[in-house]
Amino acid sequence: MPNEYIEKLDQVYRIKGTRVALDSIIYKFQQGRSPEAIQDAFPALSLSQVYAAIAYYLDHQAELDAYLAHNEATEAEFSQELVRLFPKGAALKE
Repeated sequence: MPNEYIEKLDQVYRIKGTRVALDSIIYKFQQGRSPEAIQDAFPALSLSQVYAAIAYYLDHQAELDAYLAHNEATEAEFSQELVRLFPKGAALKE
């Protein structure tokens, strides 16, 4: 899906030319934030980049929702593994 504003590198969607992940924009959009408020949260982005990211999400919503769900599941698995490896009762001794 070539796009002027969005790129996918190493399985991560980003705003082209930045380090801002598309996920960040999508989550704020889903929370009801306006494009202007999202742009305020990411000053490295222009307002047109934010609008383009939202449009891209809306045009590819099923695919991106699956991508987000996969990332959330992977993060949950990682968190569970950390808890297993470092139980709450284990403290570093000084």
